[in-house]
Amino acid sequence: MQGYILNVKKAKNEDTIVSILTPEKLKTLYRFYGARHPIVTTGYKIDFEVEQDSLQFMPRLRNVIHLGFQWLKESERLQVWQHFIALLYEHLRDVELPGPFYFGLLEHYAAIWHLQNPKRSAVEAYLSILEHEGRLHDPDLCFACGRPLNDEISLIRSFLPAHPNCVIARSYPRTTIQTLMATQKTILLDDKEVEGLWLTLLEGM
Repeated sequence: MQGYILNVKKAKNEDTIVSILTPEKLKTLYRFYGARHPIVTTGYKIDFEVEQDSLQFMPRLRNVIHLGFQWLKESERLQVWQHFIALLYEHLRDVELPGPFYFGLLEHYAAIWHLQNPKRSAVEAYLSILEHEGRLHDPDLCFACGRPLNDEISLIRSFLPAHPNCVIARSYPRTTIQTLMATQKTILLDDKEVEGLWLTLLEGM
């Protein structure tokens, strides 16, 4: 089967516990250390097998094959991808059956990650997650005080809209954010604005 490695955690000696998102579920598998084994790395897509042993406390990860993308050789793109994957893991870590949406999202963005600034892709992917989960808010009311928003607004964690004087966060033109929420595309944002949204995303999904 195939999946994306969302997290790799050290166990005893050189063994690891690996969390892998597949189309069906989020699997947690035990990986025994071996000198000839491929290295398992957060963010990589792999083909693998699961060995289930009734005497073992956790199924084993076996026969790993990396399914690479060309952009993995570009350190900046890989770094942004791994940050995004780490955020997604924290978001899904307690959900055994998250449904096929999140795997499909990674499939889509992994295929186009080389086409634009990766932080733009990460922000757009996160907007898709918010919409899927019913958490994408129209920028009309301030999350902090509940009053109508003005021409300049701020976005806090989870991209919740607020008055700039109600929160400590970067401000944006309201019309720009309205278009961003409606289209889930960053085309109208300059790189500094995208950087601001990326920093907000890093606070957590």
